Amino acid sequence: MSILIDKETQVICQGITGKAGGFHTTMCREYGTQIVAGVTPGKSGQLFDKDIPVYDTVDFTMRNHHVDATMIFVPPLLAGDAIEEAAEAGIRLIVCITEGIPQKDMIKARATVMKYRATLIGPNCPGIISPGKSKIGIMPGYIHKPGEIGVISRSGTLTYEAVWQLTTLGLGQSTCVGMGGDPIHGVGFIDLLELFEKDDQTKGIVLIGEIGGSDEEKAAEWIGKNGTKPIVAFIAGKSAPPGRRMGHAGAIISGSSGTATDKINALKNAGVTIVDDPTEMGKTMLSVLSNKAVV
Repeated sequence: MSILIDKETQVICQGITGKAGGFHTTMCREYGTQIVAGVTPGKSGQLFDKDIPVYDTVDFTMRNHHVDATMIFVPPLLAGDAIEEAAEAGIRLIVCITEGIPQKDMIKARATVMKYRATLIGPNCPGIISPGKSKIGIMPGYIHKPGEIGVISRSGTLTYEAVWQLTTLGLGQSTCVGMGGDPIHGVGFIDLLELFEKDDQTKGIVLIGEIGGSDEEKAAEWIGKNGTKPIVAFIAGKSAPPGRRMGHAGAIISGSSGTATDKINALKNAGVTIVDDPTEMGKTMLSVLSNKAVV
């Protein structure tokens, strides 16, 4: 199994005729993702890559195709509306790659997603991949390998680093989700931990967090009460001074909360194995699984 997507997932791209949307639609399709259509207002009737129909609206697309998921490559000032359009049309999984969306637009978009009970990954994220089955986003498919480790990350770059380490060590992945680091976002750690906990294929989880907010602390509380699978975690931003944003818009320490120390201590208390060096994520997971097998 995998979580959220598999080889049967049928996907559209909002912004398919743009440079980024077109390029990554092609990459996803080459990986094996079922791309059934695209959406760009004013481009209805065109074909992308010779056989993918383009429509003006998501609603009209849904009348002509079965659609499970969408990936959004729409400019920041229009991306919030694109998320809402997808949710209102009935798409269950929305993956928004766009970064720089105004927070007021995301507040409105997130409320719409919740109203229609859709699942939003992102924005400002690399997306999701179930290795060997499907990918929706910008992840380099070749570094992934089908297997039993789930990966959840707020950092795109560190997602790739963790995956490459796991693959090099022979540890494949069930599903990898780059959830993004914006302060107003869709799925969080707990949502994904719950899915991985229920997934029979997933035997261990790599969790990558960073300073800012309280998502990691809330995840630690959930893990302490509900987690049964081994988790290895890395928290980025140990050296960040309070009040200074580091990388993501959500990676900022405010007052006395959101520090790396807070998050590390909370996760340790929940039984999570912490790595201080990001180059040790794969080796640590291999060690944890080996020790678990011996026991």
